[in-house]
Amino acid sequence: MAEPIARLDDVSVSFGERVVLKNCSLEVPDGTIMCIIGLSGAGKSTILRLLDGLIKPDSGHVYLHEHDICHMRESQLIEMRTKIGFAFQFAALFDSMTVGENVSLPLREHTTLSEKEIFDIAMHTLDSVGLAHTYHNMPSELSGGMLKRAGFARAVVTNPEIVLYDEPTTGVDPIVTHLLTDTIKRLRKQLNSTAVVISHDLQSIYMMADYVAMLFEGAIIANGTVEDVRKSNNPIVQQFLQGSEVGPIPL
Repeated sequence: MAEPIARLDDVSVSFGERVVLKNCSLEVPDGTIMCIIGLSGAGKSTILRLLDGLIKPDSGHVYLHEHDICHMRESQLIEMRTKIGFAFQFAALFDSMTVGENVSLPLREHTTLSEKEIFDIAMHTLDSVGLAHTYHNMPSELSGGMLKRAGFARAVVTNPEIVLYDEPTTGVDPIVTHLLTDTIKRLRKQLNSTAVVISHDLQSIYMMADYVAMLFEGAIIANGTVEDVRKSNNPIVQQFLQGSEVGPIPL
């Protein structure tokens, strides 16, 4: 593996009585696409929120470029987040703003660029996901797949070093799934960045992932290339990949 750009070190997270992560460790290799798989409610999205500093672990450490973000001041976290893009599951665009205004928002909040520079960058970013023609549209005028891509554009408009994608292909048809998967791959290459993708869509994962990690009962139980994980002799991993009712995973 390449050197890690981000990592979780022995992290535990609980919400009330519910243990989500328990002594969980994970390295995200720089310049790659890492996909995290696991059962619904396993804590995959929690990992994204830890990497973005949106939540802090009960114990353990979260590093970005070897800087422990768990002990950063809020001003330091804000600065760190300019290097991280977050594409939310349902895009999370502001309904009262145009698509272009949504994509421009991170530039207005975190840079001193002129309005013309902001417009040019936002338009170029929308063009990179095939949506330049939607700049003046409202989010309500976009299809589900277009909304997802607009969310991608907002996530990458600041040219981040790492982009976090939360269930990017949920709720779309196979054709749009292929388009979104291809877009994630293309953006990673264009940005020369790293991507962490949470997904249940195994075919999409097989198409884009450099590495796959499986989360089960709060810990990573498999981690490696797509081929490594597909050949895993762990019966839990195999039951999940095969979608079988028969196996050690309780139903």
